[in-house]
Amino acid sequence: MTAGRRRLVAAAAALATIVAGLGVHRFAPDGAAGDIAGDVLYALLVYLLAVVIVPRRAVWLPAVLAWAWCTAVELFQLTGLPLAWGDGFWPIMLVLGTVFDARDLVVYTVTVLAAATADRLSGAVPARARAGRGA
Repeated sequence: MTAGRRRLVAAAAALATIVAGLGVHRFAPDGAAGDIAGDVLYALLVYLLAVVIVPRRAVWLPAVLAWAWCTAVELFQLTGLPLAWGDGFWPIMLVLGTVFDARDLVVYTVTVLAAATADRLSGAVPARARAGRGA
């Protein structure tokens, strides 16, 4: 698959992931299952957006970018700022979350690894990146 096509597919999948995530946010019952589903969709979205940004690169780069972003956001919640900012402007909670939960770090890691594996196995990664020369 060409890098342009990979970017387009990732962007379309990201839009679908946003819709699914908003659905989970709105309709899933409070509790662990809803939280985990939201975390999975968040990490998947971040991976897909990373692919949109660097479509010519091997899967490890968007995976590392996505994992680092998700981890940084989760650790940032320890400051209490996302919760405070969310009280003033609720949509920010969809991006930054509210309170730290160590389980989220596990969910993000597993999801990013699964997304990268699926990306690699799908044949979507450009041949140049598969050969380790992605630029």
